Amino acid sequence: MKLREKVVPLAYGHVLEVGMGSGVNLALYNPNKVNMIWGLEPSLGMRKKAMSNAAKSPIQVEWLSLPGEKIPLGDNSVDSVVLTYTLCTIDDWRAAMKQIHRVLKSDGKVLFCEHGQAPDNSTQKWQNRLNSLWSKAFGGCNLNRPMIENIQSCGFTIDWFESDYIKGMPKFASYISFGVAAKNR
Repeated sequence: MKLREKVVPLAYGHVLEVGMGSGVNLALYNPNKVNMIWGLEPSLGMRKKAMSNAAKSPIQVEWLSLPGEKIPLGDNSVDSVVLTYTLCTIDDWRAAMKQIHRVLKSDGKVLFCEHGQAPDNSTQKWQNRLNSLWSKAFGGCNLNRPMIENIQSCGFTIDWFESDYIKGMPKFASYISFGVAAKNR
């Protein structure tokens, strides 16, 4: 939650949260800056879990039940996009990022907090060895995606980011990057 707190409160305007899950981020949004939130969550079970969090939110939440690869919003309709621990699980993350690029306004921002590929070779080797088993055990989550490179490769420039391991967790599963990206002009 401490890492989510570094990016979610930066959201503004009409927000798209991709992979809203149980709605844990809803308490972190600033209601003075956010007009409404589209919560994209393909899992009915997760949307049901999120209902109590959505009911407590002072911000209107509209659910989108399609996967991230098929965002049912118009071009240039979103001011900010929130991605927290989401890009690791989307099968076709490139298609999802292209959809995010399409719906994001030209001056919009992508706010991200994602885990992924570690910078050191020894940890990367473990991530690659364990990825298939980890993905099966944890709902399609991938350990070894290079998040900063992936975001940049889909038409975004990183405004700023920080990366580090989470203390107290195994290195293979705890390399986190968080920051802000903008559409390339």
